[in-house]
Amino acid sequence: MTHIPDMPDIEWRISPGLTPYDQSLAEMETRAAAVAAGEARELVWLLEHPPVYTAGTSADPVELVDPRFPVFQTGRGGKYTYHGPGQRTGYLILDLNKRGRDVRHFVHTLEDWLIAALGQLGVNAFRAEGRVGIWTRDGGTEAKVGAIGVRVRRWVTLHGFAVNVAPDLSHFGGIVPCGLPEFPVTSLFALNGVKSLETFDEALAFSFPAFLKTLASDR
Repeated sequence: MTHIPDMPDIEWRISPGLTPYDQSLAEMETRAAAVAAGEARELVWLLEHPPVYTAGTSADPVELVDPRFPVFQTGRGGKYTYHGPGQRTGYLILDLNKRGRDVRHFVHTLEDWLIAALGQLGVNAFRAEGRVGIWTRDGGTEAKVGAIGVRVRRWVTLHGFAVNVAPDLSHFGGIVPCGLPEFPVTSLFALNGVKSLETFDEALAFSFPAFLKTLASDR
C-alpha cells in the first residue's frame, strides 16, 4: 500500500486496473473546471491506460507510423506519445493561482520531481536542453524514460507525465515518440529490473512535498 502524503487541499488518487483514456480525459476536464471555480480540491491522479497513442498540439501526422492502437487528439502540448499497461501516467490538476502563475517553472519543477523519484530507485535521470521529458543513459546511449505534456486553463494544470516502469517498449514503434527519432525509449525494468508501479508510486509520494515547496517558492 502506497503511503499517501497528508495534504488536506490535494486529493491523491491511485486507480487500479486500466482506465479508458477518453473516460479519464472527461473526468480530468470536469475536475479542472471545478478546481478553477473553487468547488473541488486539487488532484494528483495516478493510473494506467489500455494501449493508446495520444497527439499533442504540435503532433505531425507523418510521425504516426503504425496506428495499431486507438489514437486520441488531446489539448496538451507536445507531439505523439504512447500510453499503456506498465506505464505510470500521472495527471496533475493543480491551481497555479495559488502556486505561482509560471508555466515554465511548473514544468521545470515537475521534471525535478520525477528525476528525484527515479533517483530513489537507482536511476540517474536528467533533463536535456531543448528536449522536454525525462532522460537517462541506457548502455551509454541517451534514452527517454518519461514524457511530460501539460496544458493550463484558467491557471489550472491538466495532463502531466508518463514514466515507463515496465511497459512493452515495442508499442512505441507505432509512433515517433515525441518527434525524436534519433533517441530510443527505455524503462525502469530495462534499466534495473524495477517493474512494480507501487514501488514507483512510493518514490513519487516521498518526493511530492519537496515538489510542492519548490513550486510555491519565489522565482
